[in-house]
Amino acid sequence: MKLVSDKIHIEEHMPGVTLGVIALPHGLIQIDAPPSIDDGRAWRASLMNLSSGVDRILINLDSHFDRTLGARAMDCPIIAHEKVAEAFRSRPSSVKTQVEETGADWESIPGIGTVRWSPPEITFTGNMAVQWNDTAVLIQNHEGPCPGASWVIVPNEKVVFIGDLATKNQPPYFSTANFSEWLASIDHLLANYSDYKIISGRGGQISVSDVEQTANVINLILAEISKGGTRNNANDLAEKLTQTVVDLYSFPAKHKKQYELRLLYGLKQYLVKHLRSNQPH
Repeated sequence: MKLVSDKIHIEEHMPGVTLGVIALPHGLIQIDAPPSIDDGRAWRASLMNLSSGVDRILINLDSHFDRTLGARAMDCPIIAHEKVAEAFRSRPSSVKTQVEETGADWESIPGIGTVRWSPPEITFTGNMAVQWNDTAVLIQNHEGPCPGASWVIVPNEKVVFIGDLATKNQPPYFSTANFSEWLASIDHLLANYSDYKIISGRGGQISVSDVEQTANVINLILAEISKGGTRNNANDLAEKLTQTVVDLYSFPAKHKKQYELRLLYGLKQYLVKHLRSNQPH
């Protein structure tokens, strides 16, 4: 566990997403959950060592499996955007996790088996605030990577958790992307929070240049689509873009196959959705 401010810790070394926790006198505000049952137990045990009150809540930054598979094991109320709740309503109450490979981190974890989902008990449609003691924790909806994607902002600590808005040393997930909203959210982050510690769900604390790289990658993809992307050539275009984009990131060679799969799957999904009328979105 890494301390990023007086009250905020993150965990970057478990498969899935970067986890966060805000330790307050009233209790713990947890941000996302590890998908592995064993990692969930280890994470909960490590949280017991923090100085805080007895209350617990969990915030899911979006509906991606990497951050929601293990939410039930956190055994506390869950907060998420209403669109995240909608995503859960479209899923069966339990699901076997042997599904199509997408390049997600949870897919490499053995023994997950059948999962019973934990939909959020508390939802919001725009913004929400949790006021425990003198520390305000803001939850804001910022679309782009996923419907219902949100940030957690702690103004007193000058820390912002941005979920999958930007990544470090790995490509983003594009299968549920809305690029125009994504770029608008990046602009908002850079205009308002460039002096904050920025915590990515994929890579821990990142820099402004990492955020700008994500914007550059999205603009590169849109430029290639504008040259003649249609639904008829979506697969060829996705394969071409995968090879172009994966080379823009620096990561260990052992992740190359996974990240290529992530890009190819995500780009195919995006292009099929947004090139139906032979026009980029």
